[in-house]
Amino acid sequence: MPALLRFAPSPNGYLHLGHALSALLTWDAAATLGGTALLRIEDIDINRCKPEFIRAIFEDLAWLGLAWPEPVLHQSERFQLYADAANRLRDMDLLYPCFCSRADIAAQSTGKDPDGAPLYPGTCRHLSNAERIAGLERGDPVQFRLDMTKATARTGLLTYTIVGPTILDRPQIRYARPERWGDVVLQRKDVPTSYHLSVVVDDAAQGITHVTRGKDLEAATDVHVLLQMLLEMPTMRYHFHRLVKDDTGGKLSKSKGSPSLRDLRAQGWTPADIRRRIGF
Repeated sequence: MPALLRFAPSPNGYLHLGHALSALLTWDAAATLGGTALLRIEDIDINRCKPEFIRAIFEDLAWLGLAWPEPVLHQSERFQLYADAANRLRDMDLLYPCFCSRADIAAQSTGKDPDGAPLYPGTCRHLSNAERIAGLERGDPVQFRLDMTKATARTGLLTYTIVGPTILDRPQIRYARPERWGDVVLQRKDVPTSYHLSVVVDDAAQGITHVTRGKDLEAATDVHVLLQMLLEMPTMRYHFHRLVKDDTGGKLSKSKGSPSLRDLRAQGWTPADIRRRIGF
């Protein structure tokens, strides 16, 4: 089967040097494997994702010399498919409604997830059916979480394949530990999905065979492998690449206001300058 990879940015800001590295590595890996790289727009965050950011993604990638097949998948057009996947998990008795706010979780939590956020203590997992129905009928803000204990009991020991430091290196078996995340949110309060759920559904739908992603998403892969097993979807090979750091040694991010490719281009940078800066 021909290799199929994807670069899947969220249009909630302009692309920066970290995105450039991820995109170039993805297209390079696809060429090395004799396959194809797809562009996917992960715009489930309907409040923060903007059309101007989508246009900028196309412009920035084309400026870097990259091309991709059409049409481009936009996740905002696929909410019903994600809801259908969530309903499959609900039919397995693996989803439950959670009415906790971020403040509630911060006050109750006694641990941290792999990203450093307060670990959800499972408060609403212990609600009675009557309490759940009452909250839903009142219209309380609700999100739906995966019952991690039940989910991992269904799948047992989970493994997946990684390759690195290059896409052609000898495959290695990695053991997944999704329990580190606790009961993750799979349907948010504002949309009927989450990053974890939508990325798994779309990787399967598009026939992705290899995923290149930054090391900051390495731990999240454990959740994705779990969902792939639960939903009887294929597990692909993963390659985790280095991150581009700023002058302080921190990870580049939109929220920190890291210089965008758009800004650097306006300052006279060329695609060759970008490649030199990121060591590609």
